[in-house]
Amino acid sequence: MNKFLQLFKIKDLRNKALIVIGLLIVFRILAVIPVPGIDAARLRDFFASSQLFSFLGVMAGGTMSNLSIIMLGVGPYITATIIMQLFTMIFPKLKEMYYEEGAAGRAKFNRYSRFLTIPLAILQGYSFLKLLISQNVLPQLSMETMIRDVVVITAGSLILMWLGELITEQKMGNGVSLIIFAGIVSGIPTAISNIIKTYNPSDLMTYIAFVVVSILVIAGVVYINEGERKIPVSYAKQVRGNKMYGGVSSYLPIKVNQAGVIPIIFAISLMLFPQFIAQASAVFSKDLSIKLISFVTDVFNNQYLYSTIYFLMVAIFTYFYTAVTFDPSEISKNLQRSGGFITGIRPGESTTVFLSKTISRITLWGAIFLGIIAILPNLLRMFTGISFLTIGGTAVLIVVSVALETIRQVNSQLMVREYE
Repeated sequence: MNKFLQLFKIKDLRNKALIVIGLLIVFRILAVIPVPGIDAARLRDFFASSQLFSFLGVMAGGTMSNLSIIMLGVGPYITATIIMQLFTMIFPKLKEMYYEEGAAGRAKFNRYSRFLTIPLAILQGYSFLKLLISQNVLPQLSMETMIRDVVVITAGSLILMWLGELITEQKMGNGVSLIIFAGIVSGIPTAISNIIKTYNPSDLMTYIAFVVVSILVIAGVVYINEGERKIPVSYAKQVRGNKMYGGVSSYLPIKVNQAGVIPIIFAISLMLFPQFIAQASAVFSKDLSIKLISFVTDVFNNQYLYSTIYFLMVAIFTYFYTAVTFDPSEISKNLQRSGGFITGIRPGESTTVFLSKTISRITLWGAIFLGIIAILPNLLRMFTGISFLTIGGTAVLIVVSVALETIRQVNSQLMVREYE
């Protein structure tokens, strides 16, 4: 509370906080402007029946569930960023730009991500509209109407990306993350209202158990999200001119949840392909499309099979993304260049092997944690049998991660002012 009050006492920080709040209000206003001609009741039923699209609605910041003009949210930009990071493994020049050229290289890298956002937003917008038409959520659209809606949806995603960057510039948290955070939090009053309306005194113990589990889940997410292995690092003494440098000890932090929420996004994106392929096959054969849609629906409606596939994919992608973002060989080289070494480990190849083994063991627990978080709503639904009493583990993970990161950035700004 003292930090909060101090934030609004300092004029510079107060202005930044008000700008961030104002931009988030603009986002929420845009989120309630729908695309014309939708059947709201069918749209709600469609999202309620699909775990995949419910999650996409979360990642879009709550804008997809009412088919707003910014219904894709920051999804295309997130996808573009992920693709660009994967490209660093394929193209050495991109890797050099991102890791070795400093701030200028990362600015150029981010610019390419923005360019890639445009075709991705067009593709996702068109595919999603066609899917809704096939589910009778939208009526058949003429070519002109389809082009207009796709242009509006694409423009909405770009506006949201721009708002996110304006928020990031205030250094009060990551803009894209705060937009998703605001979308998730905005749905809490509705969720509480639904629970109150459907309350049954005979289910009192179920509600109490739900509250207890919710608290444990939030505590577990905080604990795992903040958990890290600190590897001690020492720096050799170096003489430069008349001065001596080094001779200090530090540590290399390796987080348990190194990949964040990205593996869940990867898994969901891949699991969406069968549905889109089934829809697209109608171009060649309507009978084939109907059979494929029926098969995919049966697989995803089987909660046990769906949860198993989802858990395994999240675990696999956790290892994959950690390998992309954490390069033991590169870290070993950087330590050696700066005169650092891990206590008890020889610099060079031995350090690389040690870091590889360590990150592999830690990632195992991170993968299990993310897998459980991903399938948590299904587990609660299977055990309680109540569909609305579900804890969105992914949503909790996002909210907790964003809140902690925002608090860290605000504290750093306050510390700078106190030092001055």
